[in-house]
Amino acid sequence: MSRYSINEFVERTSQRDRGEGKFELETSRLLEVNLDGSVWTKMGSMISYRGSVKFTREGILEHGLGKMFKKAFTGEGVMLTKAEGRGQVYLADAGKKVSVLDLGGESIFVNGNDVLAFEDSIQWDIKLMRKVTAMMAGGLFNVRLEGHGMVAITTHYDPVTLTVTRDNPVITDPNATVAWSGGLSPQFRTDVSLKTFFGRGSGESIQMHFEGDGFVVVQPYEEVYAKATG
Repeated sequence: MSRYSINEFVERTSQRDRGEGKFELETSRLLEVNLDGSVWTKMGSMISYRGSVKFTREGILEHGLGKMFKKAFTGEGVMLTKAEGRGQVYLADAGKKVSVLDLGGESIFVNGNDVLAFEDSIQWDIKLMRKVTAMMAGGLFNVRLEGHGMVAITTHYDPVTLTVTRDNPVITDPNATVAWSGGLSPQFRTDVSLKTFFGRGSGESIQMHFEGDGFVVVQPYEEVYAKATG
């Protein structure tokens, strides 16, 4: 078989069932959801599917009045789609790398723009970081995910996880911060003296300070978020 034949290309790139469960990394940048029920996905992330699957845009009252008023979630374009039925659904987000997490009863905060999909069994809520909204274009919001089930998040390039301890806090750039463990509550600070070294998008250096016991996930990329319109 020729190295560059069509048959060779099809064989090399063909979808393969790896038997990893409901959420399966087809490639490092493409998630396969083996659907038998329902999952929530980031709107616009579906690139292909097969089987008997119904897609429904998140309704205004789908998750109660409390979430309806949190315009930070929908205002920045990260709306949800429910996929229901039986089949395979393939998800991706602008070529970003995908990581799958089995929460196992634990909780995690994820930047709202980096949530790709999660199982219907997962409890979630939107958290707007109001203190930093005035500092950054569009503000910064995240989603708290908790319970038993799978979650898929995305990063630009390979993520790095930093351990936070009580005697060794971690300071990050908000634009490069992807997720952190549910027991941490970051504080936002500014430092004019570091504005040319740390962070971008404002005249001051905006920093996230993590103290306690847990972890922080960062990416080697500063993501600038669109200004909210909601």
